[in-house]
Amino acid sequence: MEPADAEAMWRWNHDPDVMRWMNDGYAQPLARVKKWMEERPRNAYGDVLYGVEVLSDAKLIGLVRLRDTEPEIGRAELDIYIGEKDYWGRGYGTDAMRTICRYGFEKMRLHKISLTVVTENHAAHHIYQKVGFVDEGRLRQVFRRDGQWYDMFTMGLLEGELRG
Repeated sequence: MEPADAEAMWRWNHDPDVMRWMNDGYAQPLARVKKWMEERPRNAYGDVLYGVEVLSDAKLIGLVRLRDTEPEIGRAELDIYIGEKDYWGRGYGTDAMRTICRYGFEKMRLHKISLTVVTENHAAHHIYQKVGFVDEGRLRQVFRRDGQWYDMFTMGLLEGELRG
């Protein structure tokens, strides 16, 4: 992703529908997001961030990231979201998941990719299972939204388990 993508990221991060089941932290002004994008180190083994684009439209619709990568144990944490709601439910998230997992296993030589998902985020949980992630545990009442506490699933995908 480039500094020019900061406005789209800022817009997504301020959309309550997009951020419904994600840890959104504290709202940041657009200038701060632009500065973060400009100062962000280039992609490296420990943290890779890519935009999700629709080639036919040449449009940025989301992002995907492998972070906190540990080369000693071949493990990374995955973050993904589709920020453009017009593209929800059209398979772009599933395709981006498969693509970044292939990249992690083939190019980065990872053994495992992990993620967490709020138990009430049924759409995301379904996509993760569809590509091969399995539930490994449940974190109780660790996510708060609208005055209510929710559990999160921890999920993992081992090298060789990717479907599709």
